[in-house]
Amino acid sequence: MAFSRFIFHLLPLLVLSGALASCGSSPDEEEPETMVSLTSVQSGPKVQAEELDGAISRQPRNASLYGRRAAFRLDAGQVEPALMDINRALDLDDSPGEFYFTKARALRAQGKYQSALAAADVASQKGYASVELNLLVGETHLAARHYQTAIDYLDRTLQQEPDHTAALFYKGVAYIGLQDTVQALDYLRASLSRDPRQPETLHQLAFLSNAFRQPANAAIYAARGLKLAPTYGPLWYDYGRQFELQNQPDSATRIYARVVQLDTTFYRADYRLAMVAFKNHKYGAAIPHLQRALRRSSRLLGARQMLAESFESLGRYQEAADQYRLLVVENPGNRHWTYKAWKVGNRAQGIIVDERPQRTAAPAAEQLEPISPLRPGL
Repeated sequence: MAFSRFIFHLLPLLVLSGALASCGSSPDEEEPETMVSLTSVQSGPKVQAEELDGAISRQPRNASLYGRRAAFRLDAGQVEPALMDINRALDLDDSPGEFYFTKARALRAQGKYQSALAAADVASQKGYASVELNLLVGETHLAARHYQTAIDYLDRTLQQEPDHTAALFYKGVAYIGLQDTVQALDYLRASLSRDPRQPETLHQLAFLSNAFRQPANAAIYAARGLKLAPTYGPLWYDYGRQFELQNQPDSATRIYARVVQLDTTFYRADYRLAMVAFKNHKYGAAIPHLQRALRRSSRLLGARQMLAESFESLGRYQEAADQYRLLVVENPGNRHWTYKAWKVGNRAQGIIVDERPQRTAAPAAEQLEPISPLRPGL
């Protein structure tokens, strides 16, 4: 199956290892992505699916027709109709393992990992064996952060097809999750050598180079990728990040703003823009960037704190209190956030907490009866 079917537009899942933190980058702040879309929208598969409509209307109980249309619809990015078709095919005939493979693809495209793995297992039990099945299972385990299991299935793919570009790519990403940067770079570079025109591979190499404070390498990978995909937001982010690492913040900020225009889902650019605005006390400008970033990922280092403090600085106390309460939930036992939630929550209700130190009155002197001098001899 072509690499283009498996290469992905990213969503936040893969947790980077402590290796990034040891190089000065927070794993919460800089983590690569591993969610994938198994389809690419093309006119060809869509037309092929539509051409089967007439045949199905004439033979409504022909399971193979539904199975073929389901596969074409998946290739065209029509996941829900594809799942309906493959379920109909299985209702009519549940013996072909290929039907379960198609169902596994559809469920994976919906992000239903366990259901996809279960369907893939049935496909295997029914005798369906292919490079694509092992690749699908390996990538699904990768998306679920089962890194070692993912590598096991990707190795099976590579045993069948040693130069499989997508398997090499995913194995590289899996090694990032296992904190083995040397292996990760080796497999990503191997994937790139087999297919040097994959923007996503260049993005991952640029992202990883930036994470390990190698902006010169990142700039090379990002520039190569942008020649192939001039509007791909993640590559523009990589290009901006290398400017930031080389102490050129103005250039970085301009490029992050461009990323937001190109791809509103790429939250890292919003996060970077928010940090610049917050540092310059432009709290009103920081808030929308922080809100968008937190909708995509709640693990960005300091993002919720900046949002809470921005609301508080603008006198939006109720919204600030809500964020401080979330910080309490995210950091149980943290006395500072507990206090801030209490204080700002009171402020939102018009109760001013007097934090001035109170002077404590001296205790009254104990009243003692005077001691009368004793007369001599008594």
